[in-house]
Amino acid sequence: MEETVSKKNVIVIGGPTASGKTGLSIELAKRINGQIVSADSMQIYKDMDIGTAKVTKEEMQGIKHYMIDIVSPDKRYSVAEFKENAEKTIEKIIEEGYTPIVVGGTGLYINSLIYNINYPKLEFDKEYREYLEEQVKKEGLEKFYEQAKKIDKEACEKISPNDKKRILRILEIYKQTGKNKTELEKISRAVPPKYNYKVFAINYDREKLYDRINLRVDRMLDDGLVEEVKNIKKKYNEFPTAMQGLGYKEVVEYLENKCTYEEMVEKIKQESRRYAKRQITWFKGIKGLKWLNAEDGVNKNIEIILEEINWKKK
Repeated sequence: MEETVSKKNVIVIGGPTASGKTGLSIELAKRINGQIVSADSMQIYKDMDIGTAKVTKEEMQGIKHYMIDIVSPDKRYSVAEFKENAEKTIEKIIEEGYTPIVVGGTGLYINSLIYNINYPKLEFDKEYREYLEEQVKKEGLEKFYEQAKKIDKEACEKISPNDKKRILRILEIYKQTGKNKTELEKISRAVPPKYNYKVFAINYDREKLYDRINLRVDRMLDDGLVEEVKNIKKKYNEFPTAMQGLGYKEVVEYLENKCTYEEMVEKIKQESRRYAKRQITWFKGIKGLKWLNAEDGVNKNIEIILEEINWKKK
């Protein structure tokens, strides 16, 4: 992440699921006249509130949030589209005299900004996607995960063997470009980013984080996650693509009588813990990232951020 005096600072707050990114970012925004750009690949979807732990109007405390509720769950939304929209939003925030704070746990989204990765805008090949979906039903996802690993081992190490959406995307990119996703990313990193990204991530004691994740899942279910999924199916006459997301696909399996309620709950918790572990590994790979200790509390972590970005009250 090249640093130039003329470049504007953009703060990035990452970290695993349930680590307290929302609370910290809102308090920071209140201190520095900030506005928040979400970097969460599930919170972009409308109607998907409970299972994505989407920030509520009350929680926002008047702080403007962007890149939330922008896409219908039955629409495709690529990393390339996120990057384009996020950069326009960051520019708008700066022009209006605010400080941009990018917040989220989706590593692909964050990397696209901080490393200026320009993903190719590929035309969606509906026929090939339908073929892949059909073959997965017949032969199982594992076979296609192994295929993807042969094409792009590095990318596969960063995703779950159950992440159908991203596994198929690796195959689609290779079919259309003849290059794998990792190669394309490396080629596109040659141009430095427009802004000076200051990247932070929240570090939590692993066992405490897992307890928080388990409690969050219980709360989501108490708040009506199953009803939310039923309502989405009713509204869109199907389970749309976004239902492959963590917490949603398990509820879909339960509603289709593929597992019991108890098995669904345990699976959501287990997959959420695994996801958190992968997120931590991802953030560890970002050079220059500064870890914030969750147990130090919000105020102390804000002071650390302000010191790092050389903040002077205007």
